[in-house]
Amino acid sequence: MTQQLSPEEQAVLSERIRQGDGPAEEEFVRLFSQRIFVMIVTRTRNPETARDLTQETLVAVLLALRDGQVQQTDRLAGFIYGTARNILNNHFRACSRQPQGIPLDAEHLIAKSAVEVDAAEKSRLVHRAMERLDAVDRMILHLTLVEGAKPGEIAQHLALSSEVVRKRKSRAIKKIAETIKKLSRK
Repeated sequence: MTQQLSPEEQAVLSERIRQGDGPAEEEFVRLFSQRIFVMIVTRTRNPETARDLTQETLVAVLLALRDGQVQQTDRLAGFIYGTARNILNNHFRACSRQPQGIPLDAEHLIAKSAVEVDAAEKSRLVHRAMERLDAVDRMILHLTLVEGAKPGEIAQHLALSSEVVRKRKSRAIKKIAETIKKLSRK
C-alpha cells in the first residue's frame, strides 16, 4: 500500500494545489490515482471504465481543490473517496437507463454452466449486501480486503482508533453474512 498522509499533510497538499502548485498536483495524482482505480475497478469489474472514472474523479477533485471548495482539507482522502463513489454511482445510474443490447453471437448463445451461474449469483448477493453497509464500514472493508491495509493504517486514514476499526470490520463482515443469508432465502 502506498503512503498514508496525515491530516496535516492532506491540508498542506490541498493548500498547495489551491495555490496552483503543479508538482503538488502531480503528487496528488501519484498518491491517489491507484487507490481510486482499485476502488472503482472492484465495483465495475471493467478496467477500461475504471480508468475513465478514475480520471474523472481526479479532475473533479483537482478542480474542487483549485476553486477552494473543499472545506475540511485535513480530510482530503475522505473527500476523494466520496467523490469517486458519487461518480461511480452516477455511472451506474446512466448505464441502467441505457437499453441493454444483447449480441447474438455463438458465445452468447451457449448456456452458462451451473458453476458460472452460482458464482454470479453469489457475487450479486455480496454486492447487494455491501451496498447496505454504512459508507465507513464499506471503506474499512475495502481498505482491508482490497488494499491490504492494517487496522492502524485505516484508523489513521479515517481518523478513528484501531480498536474501532477492528470492531467495525468485524460487525460489517457479520452484517454481510446475515444479509447474504436473508437475500439467498428470497
